[in-house]
Parts: sequence; structure tokens; C-alpha cells
Amino acid sequence: MNQMIKPQPYCKNCRLAPPTLSDDKVEELEAIIRPGHLLHKGDFVFRQGDPFHSVYLVRSGSIKTFTTNEQGLEKITGFYFATEIFGFSGMGEGSYPVSAQALESTLCSEIPFNQLEELSLQIPGLSHQIMLMMSRKIREDQQMKLLLSRLNSDSRIAAFLLNISAHFRERGFSATRFRLSMSRNEIGDYLGLAVETVSRSFTRLQKHGLVRVDGRETEIVDFTELCALAGGEVEL
Repeated sequence: MNQMIKPQPYCKNCRLAPPTLSDDKVEELEAIIRPGHLLHKGDFVFRQGDPFHSVYLVRSGSIKTFTTNEQGLEKITGFYFATEIFGFSGMGEGSYPVSAQALESTLCSEIPFNQLEELSLQIPGLSHQIMLMMSRKIREDQQMKLLLSRLNSDSRIAAFLLNISAHFRERGFSATRFRLSMSRNEIGDYLGLAVETVSRSFTRLQKHGLVRVDGRETEIVDFTELCALAGGEVEL
């Protein structure tokens, strides 16, 4: 990880903090979060097989996680945005089963897991919040498998865009206009589609007036029709 940035109070609004957490407990939680590191596009947070010791908080920017098989082929397993925590998948086996890499300039903070465990015994609701985050990830993985088995390419792209829209809305940004930090190839890899298929699907969605696309700049024009096309599968 690269350039270190002086930490600023942040965790009151991150997903790790229980909703009713008092200010003094927020300070205790903030105290174990290490200074943010500025990552450039392509920088790794950790690599598949590295020993598990920490989880990570995205303060700004975005991260992708992916696996690499014995032939060197990569498969994207998820995207993480500001306020989200990643790295819990390494807890069970003692090593990270995926690699985590910055999609753009990203500010990311390390949270040592042993300190987080100790603090969860002292802060009511923290261990429950951790379990909620992990269960949400399991649910997202299950929904993704269902999406890939049921939906055609246009529907997969629609569901993906609605999910990204929800991420931005939850963070107080525009839910209708946003920039995709991932490439068409990365979207295709995540959704199980060829990059050419992804491009054609975006073209069709734009032709039918559901979205407007200019490079990675994206605008959702018709939420209702886009949701109908996604078959109601909005959360990935």
C-alpha cells in the first residue's frame, strides 16, 4: 500500500459502526483504524494466499476482488465502494482467498482483526454488526449466482447498474448519474459476459431510452423499466 494519509473521523458513517454507537465508542473504534493509504489504480491491498490479519475500510474510491486459478485466469468476485469493509473472507482459512486491487485512486484504511475482535467484546452491538456485514456478503453472493443462472445479458447489465445506483444513493450521491470505475471487460468478467456482449447490451439499453452512456459516465433515465428488465434483482 502506498502514500499514508492522516486519518480523519469517519467511522460514524461506515458500515462497521452500529447505528446507535455513542460518540465515545466511535472514538474507540476509530482508534484501531490505521491511517489511510492512498492507492493508485492497479495497486494491491493484498494478494490471494497472503496471511489474513486485517480487514479494510474504503474511505474513497473503489476496490475489486478477484481469484486467480492455476492457469492464471482471473475471476472478479466483487466491488467495494466508500464506507464498505472488505477482507472478511480470509478469516476462516487464515489467508485471503482473493486478491484486492484498486480500480482508481482509492483511500483505504487497515483494521487489524485481532484488535477488532477485542473491541467487539467491549462495544455492545459491534459483533452483531460484523455478523450482519458478513451475512450480507453471503446473501449478495447467492443473489449473484441466481442472477447469472436466470437473466440474459441485458437483464444482468440492468441489475448491475441498479446495484451501483443503490451504492451511490446510500452514500448521499446521485443515484441517476455516476461514473463507473470498472471497465467493460471487468463488468463482463463479473457478470459472466464477453466484453462485446457488455458493449452491445449498453447500446441496446441506451437505444431503448433506459440509460445514457458516454464512456464510463452513466445516467439512468428510466428506473422503472430498468428495474423491470432486471426482473426485480436490484441487490447484487
